[in-house]
Amino acid sequence: MPPFAARDALVATMILTAAADGAMSEPESRVIGAALNTLPALLGFADERFGEISAVVVEALGEEDGLDRVIETLAESLPPNLRETAYALACDVAAADGSVALEEMRMLELLRHSFGLERLIAAGIERGARARFQRPA
Repeated sequence: MPPFAARDALVATMILTAAADGAMSEPESRVIGAALNTLPALLGFADERFGEISAVVVEALGEEDGLDRVIETLAESLPPNLRETAYALACDVAAADGSVALEEMRMLELLRHSFGLERLIAAGIERGARARFQRPA
């Protein structure tokens, strides 16, 4: 699998996280759309690339060792200064529908390890996502 451009790797990270528990949900789709439209790290991302990146990720996941290859490619494609950003985006997507499924937790763990994030930093990012997507009781 060839490396992604940095912005494409951020988007692929969100797509991969959304796919962790099956199909992308409407809340996950909204979070991804909001990120694409507002985050400085994604400024200049061409919307038509979303479908292309989705297809690459989905195709790779269907292959033997596909998940490992996608995660490895993401880690190689992301510059160090965007690895925390990618993890934060993954956490936001995982938290978007109100609860984080076991598959999503496992995906976040794989991403955290692959991106080389310290546990304390990852915990802070996770807590921030949980706070942003908390619903009233």
